[in-house]
Amino acid sequence: MVPTPSEIKLLQKTRILEILFDNEEKFCLSCEYLRVFSPSAEVKGHGHSEGKLVSGKKNVNIIKIESVGHYAIRLFFDDNHQSGIYSWETLYKLSKHHDEYWKRYLQRLESAGASRG
Repeated sequence: MVPTPSEIKLLQKTRILEILFDNEEKFCLSCEYLRVFSPSAEVKGHGHSEGKLVSGKKNVNIIKIESVGHYAIRLFFDDNHQSGIYSWETLYKLSKHHDEYWKRYLQRLESAGASRG
């Protein structure tokens, strides 16, 4: 069974979302990371592709967090992106695989000649 968040705290000044799961694992994810890995169809794409490469989000921030039932949250970003529903499973996967996903993202940016800024 996938752990569920017992606490989610937005630190807007540092653009970090702290997530404490009920198995006592704690993760700090940047708003940029959560934005570029949004589970929305716009970002994720359809099917099994790697999805759209989102760049230029280094300074993006979360302005609102909304509960979606007992299984997810919707994050509202200050660049007007708000269509991603982050299930507990998605949040845990993004947390556990952060280093691997972030490394691959930076490689994709470099290959595309794009930047985080």
